[in-house]
Amino acid sequence: MSGCSNGVTCLGGVGGPWPRRLRVGLLDSTLREGEQTPGVSFTVEQKLEIARLLDEIGVSMIEAGHPNVAPDVYEAVKRIIGMKQEGVIRRAEVVAHSRAVKKDIEVAAELEPDRIAIFYGVSDVHLKYKHKVTREEALSVIGEVIEYARQHGVRVRFTAEDATRADYGFLLEAVRTAREAGADRVSIADTVGVATPYAIRRLFEKLTQDEPGVEYDIHAHNDLGMAVANSLAAVEGGATIIHVTVNGLGERSGIAPLEQVAVALKRHYGIDVVDLRRVTRLSRLVERYSGVPVPPTAPVVGENAFVHKAGVHVAGVLANPETYEPYPPEWVGRSRDYTIDKYTGRRALQARLERLGVRVSEEELVEILRRVKQRSGARWLRDEDLLEIAEEVTGRALRPRPPEEIEALVTVKCEANIYTTTVARRLSIIPGVEEVAEVTGENDILLRVRAKNPVELNQVVEAIRSTRGVRETYTMLVLRRIPMKHHESSGRLSASS
Repeated sequence: MSGCSNGVTCLGGVGGPWPRRLRVGLLDSTLREGEQTPGVSFTVEQKLEIARLLDEIGVSMIEAGHPNVAPDVYEAVKRIIGMKQEGVIRRAEVVAHSRAVKKDIEVAAELEPDRIAIFYGVSDVHLKYKHKVTREEALSVIGEVIEYARQHGVRVRFTAEDATRADYGFLLEAVRTAREAGADRVSIADTVGVATPYAIRRLFEKLTQDEPGVEYDIHAHNDLGMAVANSLAAVEGGATIIHVTVNGLGERSGIAPLEQVAVALKRHYGIDVVDLRRVTRLSRLVERYSGVPVPPTAPVVGENAFVHKAGVHVAGVLANPETYEPYPPEWVGRSRDYTIDKYTGRRALQARLERLGVRVSEEELVEILRRVKQRSGARWLRDEDLLEIAEEVTGRALRPRPPEEIEALVTVKCEANIYTTTVARRLSIIPGVEEVAEVTGENDILLRVRAKNPVELNQVVEAIRSTRGVRETYTMLVLRRIPMKHHESSGRLSASS
């Protein structure tokens, strides 16, 4: 694989870049498709924050929602469109979703979005069992509603729902009807995620050849785990917009994840569609707001995405990260790590000890490794565990000793759709909690806690975890306070004036 590296795609193990320059952007549908994830309901304020961050990272379009669904969705769509009109959203086109129903179109059009997306099923199963119309009647509906939307002075995208199970001849007729009625974009939806990359690429090649008068989107569902591959295949076939959601949220198994598509476009085609350094933060925010945890093994943003375990792997990564990494973790604002457990080799163990500031002899290293393999069992060892083993072997005190009175900082993540202030008030009355602060970033609340001993600290932390509205906590012991040279520290979480 000569010439292949973390910055250049390798196709089929042959090597070399993609033969032609591709033009592609992302439409993020976290606020519409993503909210169709079972159990997910964003607040209006959460949607505004997500929309702002999506624009800041550089997505081309934001699908704000279907305003005729519910009052809160209407309010969110209205305010997101207002953000665009006021210049808060600077780049992204704001899209409102609509059924092929004139009342829906009127509600969406009065908000003055950049575009209305009108969807209608085009497969025989949708025509027969959902719409209960003939093909001719369907074409009439598609043309009529798109013309109606255009009369309101708004650009239109036609979404051919279930396009990958439709007869190609009829799909082409529907696309042509939409174009003639005034649509300038057509979204090809693999609604139940049954397409293959080869079929998708051929479909888009034929559509762009047979009806080149519109731009094409790909909306790929992930029911068979093919959404990212199908999205890339669509781009190779001529699509210019990929529909994504943060963390792959959506109906059933969701759609193509923004973070995976964006990295794949850079890795394989050299295309930067968003600011990758910020996608991890965005993923954590949506994880918190949605209440849907990101699996540890999820590509790009999963906890284990850059964690190496097997001794051979770790040795390779320590020598050259490209041995076992497809791209640098720094691309997405992360860093690599490796576990210390029964699979650990000597080189990885020595590197971890040196990172902790511990130097040992060759004999001590061998003994520490033996004890690591004995003790690790089914889990990996924390740095604290490793230092404890190293102390036993070397006879030296290697761990900082906590003071007799224990002070700790506890970060708290709240459940979605619960006001942070409400949770903060509940936490403030727990004995041992000395100070509470609402914070920005990945966590919601920061607590300062004091206890007389570890048992008491555990009791305080357990009370925090049991508080209604608390989803996750992380406890950090304060080992020592650093005296301030220029002013007297207040000892409080907030900045002193």
